[in-house]
Amino acid sequence: MLTLPASVRIYVAAEPVDLRRGFDGLAATTRTLIRQDPLSGHLFVFLNRRGNRIKLLAWDRTGFLVIYKRLERGKFRLTTQPAAGCGHVELDAGDLALMLEGVDLRGVRRHQRWRPLEQQPVTESSIVP
Repeated sequence: MLTLPASVRIYVAAEPVDLRRGFDGLAATTRTLIRQDPLSGHLFVFLNRRGNRIKLLAWDRTGFLVIYKRLERGKFRLTTQPAAGCGHVELDAGDLALMLEGVDLRGVRRHQRWRPLEQQPVTESSIVP
């Protein structure tokens, strides 16, 4: 189980990647395909062509970390398709955790998340006596 702070963004490469690549190869793929800095502290996720293997690349201030997983049955599936001209999909930590468990998120129904209203400037007319 990965515990990620809310500040970490998770980028999944939209195209299959040759997972024989090591640290430097995945860092180069991060720069070219995802167009992000691999030293940013964010998490970068790569799938193979079959969809049964996944590699995660992260920088932790002292070096690269690679996590590699193979599903014995089934495939890892992206929840959404990337926007046109974009080489990646962005996930949240919960989606990544389910994806690593082999859960196909395409059929999962999500409840709408609560978001606070935008802060409005306080004026004398908005204060209720």
